[in-house]
Formats: sequence, C-alpha cells, structure tokens
Amino acid sequence: MTTETQLRHFLTLMDFSSSDLRKMTDRAIVLKQMQKAGEIYEPLKNRMLGMIFEKSSTRTRVSFETGMLQFGGGALFLSPRDTQLGRGEPIEDSARVLSQMVDIIMIRTFEHEKLETFTQYSSVPVINALTDMYHPCQLLADMQCYQEHRGSIEGKTVAWIGDGNNMCHSYINAARQWGFKLNIACPEGYDPVPSIVEAAGNQVAITRSPMEAATGADLVVTDVWTSMGQEEEQARREKAFEGFIVDDRLMAQADKEALFMHCLPAHRGEEVSASVIDGSQSVVWDEAGNRLHAQKALLEFMMGKAPE
Repeated sequence: MTTETQLRHFLTLMDFSSSDLRKMTDRAIVLKQMQKAGEIYEPLKNRMLGMIFEKSSTRTRVSFETGMLQFGGGALFLSPRDTQLGRGEPIEDSARVLSQMVDIIMIRTFEHEKLETFTQYSSVPVINALTDMYHPCQLLADMQCYQEHRGSIEGKTVAWIGDGNNMCHSYINAARQWGFKLNIACPEGYDPVPSIVEAAGNQVAITRSPMEAATGADLVVTDVWTSMGQEEEQARREKAFEGFIVDDRLMAQADKEALFMHCLPAHRGEEVSASVIDGSQSVVWDEAGNRLHAQKALLEFMMGKAPE
C-alpha cells in the first residue's frame, strides 16, 4: 500500500504541477505507441484498481478497466447496487475499508464534496473520474489528442461553446496548466463558477456570442447541454442554448486548421451538427480512444511507476 508521505490524489488538474501534466501527456503518447506495437508492459502486475461508479459510464469504465489489464493488474467495478455505499454506509467508512483491499481507487460521482470526503479517509491514491464540478481525466485525453495532431497547445486559443459545467471548469484549469487562451461562450445564467474563472486571470474570457468566442480559435470544444442528473431541465436548457450549436458556420470563424472536440456522448443537431462531428476537422474518436492511454499514464505516475 502507498505510504502517507507518497500519497497523492488527482481530484482536479491543479493537483499536479504543469511539468508533471506535460510529462504525463508525452508518456501517454509513448504508451499508445507501445500498445500499438504489441509490446507487453506490466508495471502494475498484481495491483488492483477499485472503480466506484455512482454515474453511468462507457468510456471511463472501459478505459480504466482495459488499462489496468494491459498493465498486468486488475479492476473491480463497484456500482451503488453492489456496495454498502448504496445502502447508506458513510463515505468515510467505505474509504477506510476499500483502501485496505485495493491499491488505487477511482470514483465517478455527483457531488465533488463526496469525493473530497472519501479522499480524506483513503489510505491509497484516489482519482476523480468525473464529478459535477470537474472531469480532469478527459482533459488529459484532450491535451494528448491536440498534441498528436497539432503539436504544443501552449499559446493557442481554445473556444468552449456551451454550458459552464464540469468540462468547462476542467478546461479553465487546463488553460492555466498548459498555457493557452480560453474563450468561453455560454448563455446568461450558465456561467462557470466565478472563483474558478477568477483563478485563471486573463487566460479566460467569457462572452455570450459563440461566433466571437470561435474567432481565430485553434480548437473548438463543446459538450451536451443537459448533463447527467439534469434531465428535468432539458426543455429549459434547449431554449437557453438555442444558437449555441457548433456548426459549419461557427467552425468557419475558427482558424482553418482548427480541430473540433467533444467528450461524448454527443447529440447531433443539438450542441453540434452532424457535419462537424463527422467532418474532417473532428478528432472526437481519437480523443475518446486516448482516454485509455492518458489514464494509463496517470495510473503509472500515481503508483510511482513512471520512468524518470
């Protein structure tokens, strides 16, 4: 088990240094090449990842489970139906018990505070696999994807079109850590949390105009208008986000070499047109696939197995 002095958690992108994150991105690219070459590399042999899911998942579960298997370890899928957490066991107790039995834990839940509480009582590293406030693992995959297609993102301009949600918050933190400018276009009342924006200073700007945000952008990113847990707001959100679709007209405002990303699942005809997500500027499938490699680099780093 990890000792107290070595224990590090990954709840947001701000938990690691910019240098560590960039090294992780470079490492993810190497791990991807190794995997494609058929190399067997098992730095986490006999290690176990506990995966706690209170929100549904496709990419997160498959990527973490596959990554641990490829690294020679194992992964346990735990849903509220399978654990005492779902029957009201205190988070503190679950954290104490689970961290006696597994080597590292990832959690996908609703309230970020729940993750923070779990982390306080865990004796092994904890990874945020998505909360209502942040989705840092997705940003590792996104940054890797941009680097593979266009080189360094430092000094570039990224346009975020849509809700000031957990992905938007993680893009704000990424702007700080990777050194790019972030233009956020969101409707009134759907801004990201002010303290997160303020911490980024002049690297982040908020506008009500998607076209303005996209002007000259090197990367255009969006997400669903209605996230998990907000289904009852669907009709109200559709009205509020009218005009915030990433379509060919908006992409024409961006740099001609601009890429399009979306963390998926996507709703064609709502936040993005089919012509954009299925078009030549879209890298969403590479972005999704990179969840595997970026998270392997994260696991390797957090378990102290990353090469010097």
